Amino acid sequence: MSGKASIKKTGLVIGLDSSTTAAKAIAFDAKGRIVSRASRPIPLSSPIPGAYEQNPEDWWASACGALAAVCRQVGPDRVEALAISNQRETFVALDGSGRPVRPAIVWLDERCRDEVAPFAAAVGPKNLHRITGKPVDYAPVVYRLAWMKKHEPGRFRRTAMFCDVQSRLVHQLTGVFATSWAAADPLGLFDTRRKVWSPVILSALGLSSDRLPAALRPGTVIGRVTAEASKKTGLRPGTPVAAGGGDGQAAGLGVNALSPSIAYINLGTAVVAGVYNRRYRVHRAFRTMTACCEDGYVYECSLRAGTFSTDWFIRNFLLIEPNRETGIYRKLETEARQVGTGSGGVLYLPYLCGAMNPYWDMNAAGAFIGLSASHGRGHLYRSMLEGIAFEQRFAIEAVEKAAGSTVRECMVIGGGAASVLWRRILADVTGKRMRLPRSGEASALGAAIAAAVSAGWFGSFRAAAAAMTGAGKCILPDRKNGRVYDRIFSAYVRMHPALKKIRS
Repeated sequence: MSGKASIKKTGLVIGLDSSTTAAKAIAFDAKGRIVSRASRPIPLSSPIPGAYEQNPEDWWASACGALAAVCRQVGPDRVEALAISNQRETFVALDGSGRPVRPAIVWLDERCRDEVAPFAAAVGPKNLHRITGKPVDYAPVVYRLAWMKKHEPGRFRRTAMFCDVQSRLVHQLTGVFATSWAAADPLGLFDTRRKVWSPVILSALGLSSDRLPAALRPGTVIGRVTAEASKKTGLRPGTPVAAGGGDGQAAGLGVNALSPSIAYINLGTAVVAGVYNRRYRVHRAFRTMTACCEDGYVYECSLRAGTFSTDWFIRNFLLIEPNRETGIYRKLETEARQVGTGSGGVLYLPYLCGAMNPYWDMNAAGAFIGLSASHGRGHLYRSMLEGIAFEQRFAIEAVEKAAGSTVRECMVIGGGAASVLWRRILADVTGKRMRLPRSGEASALGAAIAAAVSAGWFGSFRAAAAAMTGAGKCILPDRKNGRVYDRIFSAYVRMHPALKKIRS
């Protein structure tokens, strides 16, 4: 990854973002400008409460549809490389012929909850954390594999290859079973410091590394598009496919958050914040993820109930389907603005789906505190935006303390980033600048940057990110509002410990 850039004037790279709900194929030029884009939905099923599955063939069909649409628009000869960003902590089990032995188990799935403590005890919780960078929590795939081994032993034995989403798509594109370091490590089977599948963890599952894809440095050319895949995707046969990354780390790259002074906050169904650091550290304040670049790590904080909270409130209490067509978000934001700073004394604890960092408490509960007869839906809605913002301050300050660094600016992405009010609240609560990136397609752009590096356009990920990303509108913190929020924050941090005592 060195040397001068070599970029054809008409050349393009594609970032394929295979998320939980859709596959997006986006063609970018060397300045990170979108030349063409297409998206195809991916269905999600819930066969029983707490279980979430997908047909992995839908991943492929959606990817093919999106890629073919882009190739028709720009011409396949202009595409110099492709890389993938993918939904994390989702896997599919394949037999010796490459066919799924069961539907893919999605990151939302909670069936493995009862396997977490026994498996962690078998390996050692501190050992698991040290090796993988992940504190004990049901998110990593390793616990879903323990569930599968216990409850579906026949299928587990028949599985020849356990694939993350990226390696499944890469295999269908190139015939090679391989993935990126930055897609492998969210599985919880990866030695994140050594960049190998962990023999200790595999042994506890009774697995060998040949039942997992090869894990390669981001930006490495994994393989080339086969003639068969070319017919389905419209890509030119022989097009290089490079190692990309999990969508979280790819998003960090896609907003050029490659410094400890810049965080990214993804305001999605879950809210994920990440801070880059070159050093491998493990701490209960964050999950340590491999960065989607040539070196370094992302100290990641995650709140499962982000926009999930607001959608839950709208659907279950207002009895309105939470979508833009109903106009409900606009109405609630107007009411929330009128309420003003502090939500009239209502505090929201956003642990509807348990707590990850720093408590790692799967049984944590959410709460509204301070309700009175004078409060309306605008108060509750704003309190949710503020509660999630308080959680981001809580998380980022813990990362700063553990890492010995200071975050000065946050790049805000995801569906919630469209809310000026929410970005204002985040700035005032955290005391940090909140900036929009030039491109809202951060994960796809991060994958495209990996493809650009693999194509030799740039000598490093940093050079590529500097050339292909840009910053947009910025909101500065208001210190008057900040002083109000400082007082409320001191109460917020006491909410979970107090509620846990009451519920115990």
